[in-house]
Amino acid sequence: MSNPNELIDDATVDARLGEIPGWERRGNALHRDFEFADFTAAFGFMASVACVAERLFHHPEWSNVWNRVSIDISNHAAGGITEKDFDFAARVNKLAA
Repeated sequence: MSNPNELIDDATVDARLGEIPGWERRGNALHRDFEFADFTAAFGFMASVACVAERLFHHPEWSNVWNRVSIDISNHAAGGITEKDFDFAARVNKLAA
């Protein structure tokens, strides 16, 4: 098994983006924008994502404006995108479904 904190090369990141629908690469991070019915739904989603982040000990850069949530995830210690970022993105997608 590979190290989940090991940097993934650019070609592999691009090839694997299809595994996490809605996400794209922005620089050294995975990015996705989410839209919800209202602020309460967006905030509830953020609370659920916070629980995932704590379990993985992997925290996003994110913002919220009313019903929208934007998330960027990157492994700063590794200097880019790792398996842990893909794991985080997949778990977040399940919460948004």
